Amino acid sequence: QVLLLESGGGLVQAGGSLRLSCVASVLTFSCNAMGWFRQAPGKEREFLTTISRIGGITNYADSVKGRFTISSDYAKNTVYLKMNSLKPEDTAVYYCAAGSYSRSAGMYAYWGQGTQVTVSS
Repeated sequence: QVLLLESGGGLVQAGGSLRLSCVASVLTFSCNAMGWFRQAPGKEREFLTTISRIGGITNYADSVKGRFTISSDYAKNTVYLKMNSLKPEDTAVYYCAAGSYSRSAGMYAYWGQGTQVTVSS
């Protein structure tokens, strides 16, 4: 069973930075990527970024491109999300996911429990 555990969320002022981490208990053969999504109250889950296990190919949503950076250490089944220049509208629960390389949440079979990020103005 694939279990994902996120950490690193918290409260930060606008303009500040945070780094989220996500560790997977195991990555099955079908998991060729890990990604980050977020969900704000009353909104749908939003794709942020993903990184492939082979080649480290990345993809970003326009809303975070240039501010957020995904990185990985797949030898440790771990991905990171460095978030800079945070804005109040970045406030959400941030989820880590493992599955097929895609911008679609439906392509990720495994999800973490989420970590809250709150950006104050």
